[in-house]
Amino acid sequence: MDTVLQIKDASFRYGSVEALKNVSFEVKKGETFGMIGPDGAGKTTLIRLFCGLLRPYSGNCSVLGFDTVKQKYSLIPKIGYLSQKFSLYADMSVSENIDFFADIHKVKNYKPKKDELLEYMGLSQFKDRLAGALSGGMKQKLALTCTLIHTPEIIFLDEPTNGVDPVARRDFWEILKNISLQGVSIIISTPYIEEAEKCDTVALMDRGSVMICDTPAAVKDTYRFRLLEIHASDVQQTKKILESSSSVRSVQIFGNTVHAGIEKGSDAGIIREMLKDKVSSIKVKEIRPSLEDAFIDLLEREAQI
Repeated sequence: MDTVLQIKDASFRYGSVEALKNVSFEVKKGETFGMIGPDGAGKTTLIRLFCGLLRPYSGNCSVLGFDTVKQKYSLIPKIGYLSQKFSLYADMSVSENIDFFADIHKVKNYKPKKDELLEYMGLSQFKDRLAGALSGGMKQKLALTCTLIHTPEIIFLDEPTNGVDPVARRDFWEILKNISLQGVSIIISTPYIEEAEKCDTVALMDRGSVMICDTPAAVKDTYRFRLLEIHASDVQQTKKILESSSSVRSVQIFGNTVHAGIEKGSDAGIIREMLKDKVSSIKVKEIRPSLEDAFIDLLEREAQI
């Protein structure tokens, strides 16, 4: 499989703030590559670097074989970029926005492509509506349509589902899956760690560093402990009790449950013994770690170094 993006030992600073720290990874053709992490992790900075909008302070980056600094003007026609903020023209219609982006990219005879994208995105019946009057999910579909009108080989999406309702997020990811099947490489950043499950490869990021870069399954396998899911009447009290025990190595609240990590050779019965007579309605079962469990475990390991 061909490599379409390669970044090697790249660093970047905003004044005294180190936004990226020796970042290295590769992306393959047709791959959906997710950059996952909280605000300030460096995701947006990386995307701007990939698009040639920023110059790394050290290291280098190439996209589709082009150096993002020395050959960025040759690169731009071959990529698509959907920024974090809705950047289309609110006072222009859906159709006019697409025409504008086609004109920017000097696309000729694009009407069949435009009609195909409008139909595919479910926007055909809204083509005369002002972009500013669209819902959040429809705005993102329009932005993606404008990103794809010149048929890029690789697209960069900066938190495209942030603030979008769950149904629209699901639909958006279904569209991305089909785009990927057409051979388009997708690099997407998101603060929603559950979305990483939909990626072929994920880079978990924190404070400008890539902690791990691998498949979602391989990332889960890095979790160090035996993971138990505990249902109890009072999750806060349950967490407090478990945190006081030296035999419990990790405790996190997940919704109305508590996840507790114990050494792999330990007996789950120790959890029940600790909780009985202190909280009611106790149910304990072993589960496979989620990406969020693995991410938190990686963060805790980083903090111990």
